[in-house]
Amino acid sequence: VQLQASGGGSVQTGGSLRLSCAASGSITSFTIMSWHRQAPGKQRELVAGFTSGGNTDYLDSAKGRFTISRDNAKNTVYLQMNSLNPEDTAVYYCKARYGSLIFWGQGTEVTVSS
Repeated sequence: VQLQASGGGSVQTGGSLRLSCAASGSITSFTIMSWHRQAPGKQRELVAGFTSGGNTDYLDSAKGRFTISRDNAKNTVYLQMNSLNPEDTAVYYCKARYGSLIFWGQGTEVTVSS
């Protein structure tokens, strides 16, 4: 399984971006799909994800600004990010879990300038 993340870029504070994570296989097979990010000098953290129960989970600072969604027909998971601020600057990774197997995308960089 390969995950291809895209959609990153440079925006100013208050701007928006939509990230895409396209899977090489059916995403309905995965128990969990999520977006994570890693800022320079910091640990990777969960930003948003679909839980195994079908619910969504968000980083506290992302609630109300970010929305995770999926298009099963396109095998793609999205992360709509609004009201971006410099603290959102990071490399964003998508992650999928199939049983005990974990797959990561290659990352897409998001830079938010003030």
